[in-house]
Amino acid sequence: MSQVKIVSARRLLLVTGLLALTLPVLAQDRPQPGAAAPTTPPPAETTAPPAQEPAPAQRPRPRGEEAIGEIDSVIAEVRTQAIPAPPPAVELPEHARRDPNIVGALDPVQLGLGDNPWGGASGAFLSTLMRRMDTPLASRWVHIALRNAVLAETHAPRNVHPVDWVAERAWLLLRMGEADGARLLVSGVDVDQFTPKMFQVALQSALANADPSGLCPLEEGLVRVERRVHPMVQAMCAALAGEPESAAAQIDNARRRGQVSGIDLELAQKVVGAGTNTGRAVTIEWEPVQELNTWRFGLATATGMTFPDRLTNNAPPRLRAWQARAPLLSPQQRLASARIATGLGVFSSQALLDLYSIIYDSTDAEELGGTDAWQLRLAFAGRTEQARLEAMRRLWAVGQDPLEREASRALLARAAARFTPDAELEADAGNLIASMLAAGLDREAAAWVPVVNRIDNHNGDSAWAMLALAAPDTNGLDVSAGRVNAFITRDTSPGRKRSALLVAGLAGLGRLDLDAADRLNSRHNLGLDRRSRWTGVIDSSAALGQPATVLLLTGTGFQTSLFEQLPSAHLYHSVAALRRTGQDFTARMIAAEALSRT
Repeated sequence: MSQVKIVSARRLLLVTGLLALTLPVLAQDRPQPGAAAPTTPPPAETTAPPAQEPAPAQRPRPRGEEAIGEIDSVIAEVRTQAIPAPPPAVELPEHARRDPNIVGALDPVQLGLGDNPWGGASGAFLSTLMRRMDTPLASRWVHIALRNAVLAETHAPRNVHPVDWVAERAWLLLRMGEADGARLLVSGVDVDQFTPKMFQVALQSALANADPSGLCPLEEGLVRVERRVHPMVQAMCAALAGEPESAAAQIDNARRRGQVSGIDLELAQKVVGAGTNTGRAVTIEWEPVQELNTWRFGLATATGMTFPDRLTNNAPPRLRAWQARAPLLSPQQRLASARIATGLGVFSSQALLDLYSIIYDSTDAEELGGTDAWQLRLAFAGRTEQARLEAMRRLWAVGQDPLEREASRALLARAAARFTPDAELEADAGNLIASMLAAGLDREAAAWVPVVNRIDNHNGDSAWAMLALAAPDTNGLDVSAGRVNAFITRDTSPGRKRSALLVAGLAGLGRLDLDAADRLNSRHNLGLDRRSRWTGVIDSSAALGQPATVLLLTGTGFQTSLFEQLPSAHLYHSVAALRRTGQDFTARMIAAEALSRT
């Protein structure tokens, strides 16, 4: 060590010692912080006489003044030394911190949304649309496209806090059943940048993913925004950290306070009991429980529990979608919910197919014959075309719920694509084409155009209508006003709803002349000319070139569980806006789905 550094070190030690001696002296002259000033002077001393005052020449310098002088000189010298400042106390190094203005998991350019999907739209306006959107949506393809847009890695729009913008996106994904997507967004923001809204959404995301450990980084923020559950979160995190005594004390404290009781407290105690040496084993009784919520789902699923059928069947679709991807549950336990998730659009057709394959491999050979997994195998590998078709018919008939029926179609998409188009299959042509389109196999479905052109009956009408909307082009397919009018004449749906959706889709895609569409609309009262504030906004967003905004508005226009309840004007304006912003494939799939599901 150099002499300068040694001297500096000695000086600093001197400063420390002098400060220790001086501070009590200086403190005598001023009141302590927060103490009241004395109202009367202190009493005079009477126990000893006053000391004799020394001569001026021999008067010593008061110790406090001498110390202050020494301190001033040493501080002046220290300031001349090149002593680096201490590093800031941060959780992450600067290079590892993420920009909250740009959060996402998908490339918007690869999604076909361009590099500025939201355009100049107001973030406050977009956030309000997201927050107020009711789910599930009528269309599986709207769900898929909207999910991708919300997950896209884009810059936060104007007029919104960037972290709150991520929270709104994650909250929408959770309500759509997209637990994994929500977790991706939440994990894209550093916890020390969380806003109160983000803490609330992060809590819901951890529960939807059945991940109690995901609650532990949120403890500080939950004190402010979720005080009711904070003691239980503390207890669970203490148990997960191997601190059973602290966990037990927190659970007992929560019970005494009475803020949470019954099944909700018992589930937290069960998570605590899953820790090491806690001695807190709990048996859960579901009989008194009337409904499932996020808290109950998350903690029960995290410990590998399933629910009584009465609770599962009455649970909202988003919760069923969360259950479908719960890793602690067996494939058979997840199957029913996986079908719901596929009908919603959370699961792809391949994901459901993979789940059935796992069930097939794990089922005893003696029990396979009566399972849907066996029928699925026959649909792909039956010895004859007739055996394959019969297996597909059985699977198409599984479930009465619209989401389950759509799941069956998606499940059989690739099996349907293996059939050679043949007029002898006209009775099944509609289901075969609908199955292919459920997985986006538009070119494979278009191979049926020559066959469908020769089927002039109700079966042919259904297949023709889907191809007229979904085929990549209409080469070789009659989409004239006369052919559309023939479809309308034979339409037996209530209020000719299928006709209204067909004309709306064809007009939106530009495959039917607008004048012809107007005449058909007036003649048959199809409702395409209805205008609203929503139709004006989505048309304007398309004109401004805002593809993600158009998708969000499309979701807003599809806030119903059934296509029968969807206004035909909403389909027309949505399809037209999507096509105008370069999303032709999505527009075609949505329009064709409207015909296949009504």
